[in-house]
Amino acid sequence: MPIFLIPIIVVLAIFCLTALVGAPYVPSRNKEIREAFTKLYKLSKNDLLIDLGSGDGKVLKAASECGASSIGIELNPILVFISKLRLRKDKNASVYCRDYFHFDFPAETTVVYLFSEDRDTPKIVNYIEKQATKIGHPIYLISYAFEAEKYKSEKNYRAYYLYKIKETK
Repeated sequence: MPIFLIPIIVVLAIFCLTALVGAPYVPSRNKEIREAFTKLYKLSKNDLLIDLGSGDGKVLKAASECGASSIGIELNPILVFISKLRLRKDKNASVYCRDYFHFDFPAETTVVYLFSEDRDTPKIVNYIEKQATKIGHPIYLISYAFEAEKYKSEKNYRAYYLYKIKETK
């Protein structure tokens, strides 16, 4: 096997393995993200957005452009590298390479952005509830394409849904 194929195979293997654990990488559209952050939930400098499965960092960049701070949690190290390159001059955004089910939300968290698989959404919503309970206040969830069945959406915009995830008792 030619040596130049080894890096290609490694990259493909990483993308395939991370897709088995969570959602496959699907790039977000900048215009739609910005519209969701103005028409669905108006992000401001008072917000801390967490992007679960942050991919290439487009959502984090858009959140910063709205004045919000943001944290990306991504399992794929290649996408984390791309995000860090994209956000290298952005002091309001950070990215971590880890499983988001092992990430504790900071107390300032106000919004979670999620593009996930339908099969994973209920588990993720339960995790956000636990985090809301831990930090002591509700967290808004912006879900792209998939509904959180436990909750009634507060607003919809195109394929985006806005939910207010409350603390569990």
